[in-house]
Amino acid sequence: MTNIGIVLHHHRPEIYALVERALNWCKDCGVRVRMVNVDAELIGHPEFGVLENEFADGLDLCVSFGGDGTMLRATHLVVSHQVPLLGINAGDLGYLAEIDPDQLELALSRWRAGELLVEERMMIEVLNGKGESLGVALNEAVIERAESGHMVSLVASIGDRRFTTYKADGLIVASPTGSTAYSLSAGGPVVEPDFQALIVVPVAAHMMFNRPLILAPSTEVRLEVEGYRSAMVTLDGRSGAILEPGDEVVVRRADMKTRLLVTGSRDFHAVLKEKFGLTDR
Repeated sequence: MTNIGIVLHHHRPEIYALVERALNWCKDCGVRVRMVNVDAELIGHPEFGVLENEFADGLDLCVSFGGDGTMLRATHLVVSHQVPLLGINAGDLGYLAEIDPDQLELALSRWRAGELLVEERMMIEVLNGKGESLGVALNEAVIERAESGHMVSLVASIGDRRFTTYKADGLIVASPTGSTAYSLSAGGPVVEPDFQALIVVPVAAHMMFNRPLILAPSTEVRLEVEGYRSAMVTLDGRSGAILEPGDEVVVRRADMKTRLLVTGSRDFHAVLKEKFGLTDR
């Protein structure tokens, strides 16, 4: 039997009616549904609840109801099992959640008929000094100050060569998908999401060199915490680890990818124009 997982935004009650429509479609089509316990209880369907570590096992599809933030949460729930993601955009115009709410049932039917396209998006992985993975991110990994009011000092090596020491509030290493997120607000470039690259962007750098770098996807970026202040690793806004002085991490392209389901009718450049209010002259 087909299994669908549902992930929803927690603070938009108007989404609950959309989820009920999806549940009705699943019931009519004989599709089994599951949600993580907190989501299931939130909308009054605890019978669909499972533990987070059980959520992705055996799933055929994960449907996200919300905006890009909810899509990131769904990604972290299912990426280890390479479950495809379908985003129902119940928020502001976003880059990841493509389907309009009025197209919900049509999109599900098209998925079941095999008519949707799969976009594979590059992800970022962070390893600690022992080579152990601290996790993956679709948008970005950030190594930033652990204490407010103080900058962090990071010795950066690109590949096997020392590059420079960043003195900044933090350093972003973003994927092309993440180039329109935190990286952009810190002065990074916009990169097409199907491109392969690592984008390195300092945050509020206290140094002359504060330019972003675009590196080949095979490049590894090694960062060592210098001085006496600790740093913090976050992955797509989720806390990863505390780094003490002398600790180092390696940021690289992840082996796994996020699999997004799309209709093929929406153009990245059109979304970019609408998002920033760009007009033709």
